[in-house]
Amino acid sequence: MGTRLPLRGGFERGPAVTLTLDGRPVTAYEGESVATALFAEGHVATRRTRTGEPRGVFCGMGVCFDCLVVVDGVPNTRACVTWVSEGMDVRRQDGFGPLREDG
Repeated sequence: MGTRLPLRGGFERGPAVTLTLDGRPVTAYEGESVATALFAEGHVATRRTRTGEPRGVFCGMGVCFDCLVVVDGVPNTRACVTWVSEGMDVRRQDGFGPLREDG
């Protein structure tokens, strides 16, 4: 989808890494959070509550626990304070588990 901001003023991104997002390979960059990778792929909601309400990044510093995702099979991982890494498997969360394929 490519919604990352262009770099200016001498800034550089870290090395590219490939991670899996909801079963699909995507490119992210070392030094980015999982939340950044989700935003760059066009996903504002990181999860749904048990009652189906969408949630996403609220505080952006790991305090509110709204941005929970499943990382490498571990649910309830905060996307805003988890750094991307090569081969990481990230899934948006539905209640207490991964988001369903049809969701």
